[in-house]
Order: sequence, then structure tokens, then C-alpha cells
Amino acid sequence: LHREPGYPRFFLLLSVFVVGLLLVVLAGDLTLIFIGWELIGLSSALLVAFFFDRPQPVRNGIRVFAVYRVGDVALLGAAVLVHHQLGDTSLAALAAASGPDGLGQLTYANAATIGLLLLLAAMVKSAQVPFSGWLPRAMEGPTPSSAIFYGALSVHAGAYLLLRCSPLLLATPVGAVATTTVGLATALVATWVARAQTDIKSALAFATLTQVGLIVAEIGLGLRTLALV
Repeated sequence: LHREPGYPRFFLLLSVFVVGLLLVVLAGDLTLIFIGWELIGLSSALLVAFFFDRPQPVRNGIRVFAVYRVGDVALLGAAVLVHHQLGDTSLAALAAASGPDGLGQLTYANAATIGLLLLLAAMVKSAQVPFSGWLPRAMEGPTPSSAIFYGALSVHAGAYLLLRCSPLLLATPVGAVATTTVGLATALVATWVARAQTDIKSALAFATLTQVGLIVAEIGLGLRTLALV
């Protein structure tokens, strides 16, 4: 990208993405995670539409932005519900409420609803079935960003969110079963799709998606250490 139009814009968006990713990784409560989640989504959509002089990248960027909004609403809804039930959005409070001694703080219905909302947010960000369609469209962006973000970091953000909220998912059987089912279905579909791709970028993206699907399934099965590794 050196000396190309948009060179400073690329690194500005790169920096915004890094800030958002660091917030998601290091934040201790759902409110800060949501802020980082939004920064990742905004910078990702703008990077997909980076070459705005061509119509296809712009259409794909709008598509990615629209799909991301579904996950954003789910994460925001989970944060609001957690705050309403516990008076706190910290992950420590959520984990304590999900443990054997804290089951009285959350009813089963509320715990299941929060878990499914978090799963929906992770499904969108990690391109799990049926939201996998935005991943190949993201390949319209510059190769450095599509390799770093959609092939490595961005698609793992959802799995990382599930990993941090896994006590809640494992406390409700419906959340654990849904997480495992989504992960296995994504791994199976992505394996088939990767074998039919005609370009190496899309093939590698779907191969990565297969691995992410297995990680999500491991989280649903309670194998958190294996998923983290």
C-alpha cells in the first residue's frame, strides 16, 4: 500500500481495530467489551469498503456492517439484561452468579436468555452458521487487513467472548448444547466450502472458520483449556 491513495487511512483504521481488539481482550465488564466490539465492527466494515472507487467493495462493506449490527444488538441486549438482574456488568459478577452459590441471583430463564444472546453475538462476529456469508465478502479489502483481521483476529473475537462468559453457558444446558451444535455445524459446512473455493484467500478464510467452529464446539463441551490453547 506504500504511496497508494488511502495509505494513511489504512493505518488509521488499523489502529482503531487494534484499540477495539485490546478492549475486548482486556476489559473486565460487558460495557467495555461492547465499546471494543463496536470499534472492531466499524473499522472492519470500513476496511472491507477500503477501495470505494469500485462498487463491489462498497456493497460488501455495507453487507458486513449490516450483519454486524445483529451481533451488536445481541451483545447490547445481554449487557442490559445482566445489569438489570445483577446491577453490575462485570464478568466476575456474571461468573459468580453462574456458579453453584449464585444460582439464586439469576433465574434459569434469565441465565439462558443472556447465554443465548452472547452466543448470537459471537456467532455473528466469528462468522458461524448461518452468518458465514460475510466472511468471503470481507476478502474485498486490502490483503494485509483481510489476512490479519478476518483470517486471524476478528473471527476469533466471538470465540474469545464465549470463552470469557463460558461459566454462564455451562450453567444452562440449552446454552451449552446450542454452542456445541453451532460450532460443529460451522466446522462441517466450512470444511465443505473451503474445498470448493477457487482463490486461496477464501479457501484459507474458510479453513480458519473450520478451526473456529471446533473452538466454539469445545467451549460448549466445557473444554475451556483446550479451546484456549
